Amino acid sequence: MDEMKIDRTAMGRLAKSLTFICGADHPTTVALQAASDSGTVKDIKAARSAFLKLKSSERKAALTMLEG
Repeated sequence: MDEMKIDRTAMGRLAKSLTFICGADHPTTVALQAASDSGTVKDIKAARSAFLKLKSSERKAALTMLEG
């Protein structure tokens, strides 16, 4: 994900995937949804940072759900 650019729509879809994987109240899910809603640089950076802190299996599962 280091080089990947994610737009607001993709962040919203990623938040939905993480809702299934981690739960709606998980901090990363909340951060991604906030970034999707607001689109501010601050929220996007926070969401990206939180996503990168997830377990690799959770990140991979969420990204795989986006492909399907």
